[in-house]
Amino acid sequence: MLAIAAAVLFFIAFLINAADVTTNEVFASVNVMLLGLALLALHVAGIGSGWRAGRR
Repeated sequence: MLAIAAAVLFFIAFLINAADVTTNEVFASVNVMLLGLALLALHVAGIGSGWRAGRR
C-alpha cells in the first residue's frame, strides 16, 4: 500500500516538474519526491506492506 502511495507521489512530483507549475516551498517537486522516497523506504522495510500472517 505504501508503494502505491509512493508511486502516486512520484507521479505528482513529475507533473509539477514537467508542467513547470509554480508552487510554494512545501509542495515543491523535490519535497513531494522526498515524501515518495520515505514511503518507499517504509515499504521496503516491511511497514504497511499488506496483511500479516496470524500466529498459531
